[in-house]
Amino acid sequence: VGVAAGESENPAKNVPKAIKNVFWRILLFYVLAILVIGLLVPYTNSSLKSENVLVSPFTLVFKKAGLSFAASMMNAVILAAVLSAGNSSLYASTRMLYAMAKEGQAPRIFSKLDRRGVPVPAMILTAVVGMLAFFTSIFGDGVVYIWLMNSIGITGFIFWLGICVSHYRFRKAFLAQGHSLAELPYRAKWYPFGPIFAIAVCLIVTLAQDYQAFLAPHINWGNVIAAYLGIPFFLVLWFGYKIARKTKIVPLDAHDFHEITEPNE
Repeated sequence: VGVAAGESENPAKNVPKAIKNVFWRILLFYVLAILVIGLLVPYTNSSLKSENVLVSPFTLVFKKAGLSFAASMMNAVILAAVLSAGNSSLYASTRMLYAMAKEGQAPRIFSKLDRRGVPVPAMILTAVVGMLAFFTSIFGDGVVYIWLMNSIGITGFIFWLGICVSHYRFRKAFLAQGHSLAELPYRAKWYPFGPIFAIAVCLIVTLAQDYQAFLAPHINWGNVIAAYLGIPFFLVLWFGYKIARKTKIVPLDAHDFHEITEPNE
């Protein structure tokens, strides 16, 4: 939603609507679905007790309901979900690379657009990287793939940490410069508890990504590196950029809000 807002025809109207839709969809298709599964499938089910779970809990629920084609239906649902996730990731990654190129944080060639406004060079590079990622499953019996997935997982929480900190400082800076919240087309509820709570959760999940690797008689350094590789990689990129560009944290009274000038209608 955040990335698409930059290209929305009417973000003041469409973004709040999209956020509300996403909230209810997550509640319905994730939270309530998990609740139903938890009520119908016991944790002692033999299909869930192996190290490599081969049967989806959703499939077990459908089989309990007497639907013999449950496995085939779930395969179709999972395939559609994978295609949807890949499509959204391609879009988001392409637009982020384009935005970085516009800000001088990536090669300028990725800021080029075609006649339809599509950043083709950025999209091609993103697609190529995604295609190459499939080859990781054939090396080391999937070890490289696991490393890549773990690094991506922890990077996602680092992204959300940045989003939460940015949201928290945005509201603080907006008010510090004499603006009113009535000027904002959309105001997130539960501020400042929301971003502070999210920051705490992201920190806990990031640091506990694979705490089991530290509990064994001997630390499993392979699992530690695989789980926490994204943290030093992010720090190197972040501090490297700040040192190279000599950037500093922007004070609250120095933030630029020139694009937020229209009052909320």
